[in-house]
This record gives sequence, C-alpha cells and structure tokens, in this order.
Amino acid sequence: MTKSVLREDHEGWTLLTLNRPDKLNALTVGMFRELREHVAELRKDEAIACVVVRGAGKCFSAGHDLSDIAEGEDVPSRGWHSETLRLLEKLPQPVIAAVHGHCYTGALEVALSADFIIAADSARFGDTHAKWALTPVWGMSQRLPRRVGIATAKRLMFTADMIGADEAVRIGLAEYSVPLETFDAEIESLAKKIIANSGFSHAANKRLLEATDGGPIDAGLQWEVMESEGHGPDMAERIAAFTGKSK
Repeated sequence: MTKSVLREDHEGWTLLTLNRPDKLNALTVGMFRELREHVAELRKDEAIACVVVRGAGKCFSAGHDLSDIAEGEDVPSRGWHSETLRLLEKLPQPVIAAVHGHCYTGALEVALSADFIIAADSARFGDTHAKWALTPVWGMSQRLPRRVGIATAKRLMFTADMIGADEAVRIGLAEYSVPLETFDAEIESLAKKIIANSGFSHAANKRLLEATDGGPIDAGLQWEVMESEGHGPDMAERIAAFTGKSK
C-alpha cells in the first residue's frame, strides 16, 4: 500500500513528503497517523539534524479533506490532530515547511507547526475555516497571530482571502520565496546550512525561544542566564577545526 507520508533520509537531514498528489495532498486521519509515527522516530534519531516537510505533486496541501470530515473521522481522541502537530513542533531538530502551490486552512496549520516556512513563488496561503462555518482546532488561532500579528491574523481568518508568496513574505508568514524551478535546490541548500551548525545549539535554542516567547524581556534575560544549557559536546572540536584552518 502506498504511504501517504514518505520519509527520505539525506546526509544529516530528512524530507517528509505529504503523498496524496491525486487528492492535492488533502489531509486525512491516516496521513496524520503516518506523520505522527515519523515524528516519534525522528525524535530518537540522532543522525538527523534537520527535518523538511513538503508536498508531492502540484502543491503542499489543499487542506483538510472535506470528504473525510463529511464521512465522520475516526479520530483516536479529542485534540489528537493538534497534539500531533505539537509533537512535530517540539522536535529537537529544526523543522522547515517548504510550501509550493496550495497551502490552505489545515495545511497552513501543519506548515505553521514548523519552525519557519519557505515558499516557492507559486505558493498560495489561506485560512478558509469561516467559509465552511468551522473554527480551528489544530492550532491556527494560536500560531498564526504569533507569526503575523493579531490584526493580520484576524484579516486572514475573517476574509478567507488567498495570498501569494510575496504577500506571505511581507507579513512574515513565510521567511522568503524562491522561483519554483529552483525550489528543490533551495530546500537542499537550506538543510545543509542548518546541519552544518551544532545540533546541540539548535535543540537548546528551540527550547529557549519557546520558554520565553511573548514574555517580559527582563524575565527572558534572566531565564537565558539562569537556564542556559552551556556548550555542547562538539564545541571543542568545532573551535579546533576553525582555528586549525585559520593558522
């Protein structure tokens, strides 16, 4: 049986691909089960220093499969989808969402659970919960305003407007965009830049940023001093490699 989320390991990084291209990668319970399994495995995999999530075929994902909703989803527990995305978000490795084509509603909630989003110039983003008389339960109300600000989040949620890659970058939803024809190369280049740096620092920085996000700066500064995880096991090796090259 064809897997609906594929894992492809490269040297030091992993590509997770949403794999229902004939359905525009519409999200189902089965896809989330597979995604959750991959996340659990990646948490224990010390050989992987970066995770990229993208979609197969024409787009990242058109969003939650409405036919799945209509037929009645067999969800293991209340909040299970949200919990799955939280597990993805809390991976120690940097997680990048690489978005091309459609990225709507549930798909946007998946992308927002990554540490940041990069976009191909073909990317289209939107939150259509209000179009279908739905409210978010996968994290949109929490992650979108943290990414773009509450007023912009309200605009996107109230209008259900679709925005392109340039607008997504302008409002801070995506970090940057590249032409679709160079998207694959950019994904690989970005992953290699990240894995060239210390995985210890990446994991520690993710914990530090999450613990202090949105709090008073003085409390955050105190936390940084008191809760610093110090230096990693690869510090001496990295400094020695640098100083050796500079001699």
